[in-house]
Amino acid sequence: MATRETIILDQPAITRALTRIAHEILESNRGTEGVVLIGIRTGGDHLALALQQRIKDIEGVTVPLGIVDITMYRDDLASRGSLPVGKTEIPFALDDKALVLVDDVLYTGRTIRAAMDAVMDLGRPRTIQLAVLIDRGHRELPIRPDYVGRNVPTAHNEQIVVAFDQANHPVEVRLIKP
Repeated sequence: MATRETIILDQPAITRALTRIAHEILESNRGTEGVVLIGIRTGGDHLALALQQRIKDIEGVTVPLGIVDITMYRDDLASRGSLPVGKTEIPFALDDKALVLVDDVLYTGRTIRAAMDAVMDLGRPRTIQLAVLIDRGHRELPIRPDYVGRNVPTAHNEQIVVAFDQANHPVEVRLIKP
């Protein structure tokens, strides 16, 4: 049985979604004061960089950007065997910041829980907000995004793939059905 792929967001649609999310972050936080972006490696880190650029284009301010690797915070680490551990790079204090976690696809919520545990080990942000390009549903934990590019209801056996180009810019989002 062949798989079927459908492009659900092309590059212009991704650009519009990220621009809208950037505006929503600015509106919700009344500007850039105290706002920091933390991208979840891998995928969320590239989107966080794109959001940082959109915010700079809109406000003329470069908000601090960090990257968190959640490998050691996963609740399924024992069952997954050896996973490569990436580097967490957060070159600023998190205390009393409006931290916006950024990820590409929200599914069960377990990645977000692990990311929150990781950043809480590094400081005490005033708030933690969540921005995702795609929310596909199927939450296993009580986690809700604050900013969503697109809601895409899926079946458990389907996949969402965010494709990036050589420069790590998002170019399309595909739904893969078995």
